[in-house]
Amino acid sequence: MRLAIPNKGRLVEPTLHLLHDAGLVFDEHDRILVARVQNFDLDILFVRTNDVIEFVGDGVADLGITGIDLLTETGAELPRIRLLGYGKCRLAAAVPSDTSYQSVEELAGLRVATAHPATARRFFAERSIQVDVIPISGAVEVAPRLGLAEAIVDLVSTGSTLVMNGLRPIGDVLASEAVLVANPTAHLQLQPAIEAIDTMLGAVIAARGKKYLMMNAPATRLAELEDLLPGLESPSVIPLAHEGMIAIHSVVGADEVWGLLPRLKAGGASGILILPIEKIVP
Repeated sequence: MRLAIPNKGRLVEPTLHLLHDAGLVFDEHDRILVARVQNFDLDILFVRTNDVIEFVGDGVADLGITGIDLLTETGAELPRIRLLGYGKCRLAAAVPSDTSYQSVEELAGLRVATAHPATARRFFAERSIQVDVIPISGAVEVAPRLGLAEAIVDLVSTGSTLVMNGLRPIGDVLASEAVLVANPTAHLQLQPAIEAIDTMLGAVIAARGKKYLMMNAPATRLAELEDLLPGLESPSVIPLAHEGMIAIHSVVGADEVWGLLPRLKAGGASGILILPIEKIVP
């Protein structure tokens, strides 16, 4: 199989981290175009971000990792295998901070500059808002200042770039993140292999937001402690050498750990260990 991934841009590093964390062994550097995975029947193609969708659509690659924003802009009908949980951003409509516009409906009759013209046109057309979409390839944020448009539609992550350019958002057009897509034919003919890749990546993604808790406690406090532990199913309970004592193992959300600790201790838990999880296969 062949997997196409971007060779430049904001998705590169998290994509490489995901593939390596999934256990795929391969070499990568700036000049490499194709990397052979040593422990799985897979070639990784490093291509321009805008070419990933074309490579997958044309069958040059069986799988690809791209952004929902690019997939939506091209209109490509590719099976979406899995959302990958990184590269999160949004396509937002924004206007100069010193203007009075408060909603996208107020942009009717105005010019809107964007590097995502197809998505912007579809968004405004669905809402019957008549705007003049101005396609622009880069530096979209400066379009109002240069007099090219009264508003923009651009990718926003933290919003700091908008603020730096004297802009403020007035509405979201599209939510985006990295997604694993497949060639339609490969999706049918290579289903077992694609499912294997999906399982590898999904196991890493599922584990990233979790921690493994281990603790000792009196057996009489089990019900109380179990109520505090929102595990995958139910915690594992193991009798200890000392009569009346048990060990409790559970998987919890990483964001919940520090809030849980005082309550677990108050419930009789001791010797609490917090461990990272490498992979979770549901």
